[in-house]
Parts: sequence; C-alpha cells; structure tokens
Amino acid sequence: MKIKIIGITGGIASGKTTVVNEIRKNGYQVIDADQVVHDLQKKGGKLYRALLGCFGTEILANDGELNRPHLSKLIFSNPQNMTLSKSLQNSIIRQELLDRYTELSKTESVFFMDIPLLIEENYVDWFDDIWLLFVEEETQIERLMRRNNYSYEEAQKRISSQMPFKEKRKYANQIIDNNGTIEETLEQIRALLKMIV
Repeated sequence: MKIKIIGITGGIASGKTTVVNEIRKNGYQVIDADQVVHDLQKKGGKLYRALLGCFGTEILANDGELNRPHLSKLIFSNPQNMTLSKSLQNSIIRQELLDRYTELSKTESVFFMDIPLLIEENYVDWFDDIWLLFVEEETQIERLMRRNNYSYEEAQKRISSQMPFKEKRKYANQIIDNNGTIEETLEQIRALLKMIV
C-alpha cells in the first residue's frame, strides 16, 4: 500500500484548527501535535513529570494539573527556561508523534499531521507534502490577543519567537491563504483534498 503523509503547519493563530476540522470532516485522520502535547502534559503524563522535575510545584494549579498560563509565562519570559523546556520536551514529543505516525501508517493510505513547529523542529523528512498556512502578522496578532487575552506586546513576542513565514515557504508544497473568510479558506482545503492521489 502506497502511503501519502501530509504535514500541516503555520504560525501561531494562523487557523490550523479550522483546516484540521475540515480535513477530518472529509474522512481523513489527523494527528494533532498540540493535542498530543496536552495529553502528555496531563497529570501523571510523561511531559507533566518531566516539567515538574525541572520547574517544581510552582507550575501546578490547585487541582494538581499544570497551570498552563503560568508555565507559558515562565518559559517565554526567560531565554534559559525556553532552552531548558525545549530540550526537555522535544524528545518526548518526537517519540510520541513517531509512535502515532507508525500506528496510522499500518491502517491509512493517506493521513495528516498538524505540527506547529514542523520545520523548526526538523520533521520535514517525515512528509510527502507540506501544507503551510499563511496569515498576515497583524491578523495573527489580533487573533492571538482575542483568543488568549494577550496584550499587543505579548502577542508580538510569541509571533517573533517563531520562524518567519518567508523562511517557512521554502519548505512548503502548498500555501493556504487564511487572510480571507473562513469559507475562502475551506474552499482552498477542499480543492487540495481533491488533488490527493
């Protein structure tokens, strides 16, 4: 069985959830890296234990789960913490994604993986095609401020910590323009899905 594996990526608040929902609606399996990370960060999970061992109990909420906003602030406010968190989490996340990739390869002839840092973390070789979402930086900032209640500066900081779009586009087979309406984005997805062979 010839397998085709497609990677989806884009900057923070570029609309990947909308795209993934549409792909799933069309009957395809999608491994969502953010969801994988959430699963691993749940109480008792591999990432939960690793982060707790590194940063201590100050990163926990009252119910013993990770206090994500506090953890995020801790990591983004300090370059050392950022480096530490990255090296700690990346190998655990990569292994879990590889396990899920291997499982789906046994049953699916086409499937997708949504990985925000697909290019930055060197997953490019895993894929036959890479679909990159494009959104103007100002739109990204607006969405991020609205979605996460960030100030303009906080949103800008998150975006500037990622690889610029013009660098990412060198790796992409398809660019999905998500600056318009949701319907315009969905039309692009449907057209791309029809082209899959």
